Amino acid sequence: MKTHIPSQGEIVRQWHVVDAADQVLGRVASAAALILMGKHKPTYTTFLDTGDHVIVINAERIKLTGRKEQQKLYRRHSGYPGGLTEVGAAKLRATRPTKMIEHAIAGMLPKTKLGKQMYRKLKVYAGDKHPHQAQQPVALAKS
Repeated sequence: MKTHIPSQGEIVRQWHVVDAADQVLGRVASAAALILMGKHKPTYTTFLDTGDHVIVINAERIKLTGRKEQQKLYRRHSGYPGGLTEVGAAKLRATRPTKMIEHAIAGMLPKTKLGKQMYRKLKVYAGDKHPHQAQQPVALAKS
């Protein structure tokens, strides 16, 4: 018996909306990453991008558990000596609330070209409005 590998024409992509209001960051990111990879479909293949598009709304109202709001740090490096920049979770939420969710989801995707391709199907918005109504997105059930 041969394993069926779906071709590009057979892959049907849907759009899902995830409302992040009053939900825990890791749980929202985990659910979104699962959909972006396509693991919720019976046609999931490790070496193909069979996943769907994900729209995350209300990113500014995401919850962090414990003392992460005060203690969690987001680090990046410019590549120059002494170029390490650290930003706390509270400041990042105030300035760029979408970045917290994008960072969490990107960390759960494969670190390959395929992972970058999956990440491009992610759209994150701070408020409850998004410009993707024409794609008729389906609301994802809250966990």
